[in-house]
Amino acid sequence: MADAARTSNLLTPHVDDDGKPFWEYAARGELRVQACARPDCQELRFPPRPCCPHCQSFDSEWRRMSGKGRIWSYVLPHPPLLPAYAELAPYNAIVVELADAPRIRLVGNLVSEAGAALNSVDPARLRIGARVQVVFGEVDGQVLPQWVLERP
Repeated sequence: MADAARTSNLLTPHVDDDGKPFWEYAARGELRVQACARPDCQELRFPPRPCCPHCQSFDSEWRRMSGKGRIWSYVLPHPPLLPAYAELAPYNAIVVELADAPRIRLVGNLVSEAGAALNSVDPARLRIGARVQVVFGEVDGQVLPQWVLERP
């Protein structure tokens, strides 16, 4: 991972009990999504929560995703709202629609490689619908899903 274990004062997720498995899998380089384990439901859900919103079952499992998706939306924050982000502007925040779970969308950053700076991709390269692949980079000791453009 490029710049692994750097200290940057960037925002990192608050890990709660429901989401803890998501982050544990991410630390192992796996993108998994919570699913209802009730045989007649099996609905995927994100963000993680204790109860299925479709059938109200408390039974769940974590399914591995392909890590492929497409940019559903993005923003280039100007000016940066937090001091730690000032030197990175312009940077991107993207919403990714997962290829194998189109109703699930994850927020992250498009980077040139795992662990690269938030501004490592020229903003002109961002396009709605661009195909992306998950990578995992470490920021302030937390492994985060990040996204790179899928190569043809």
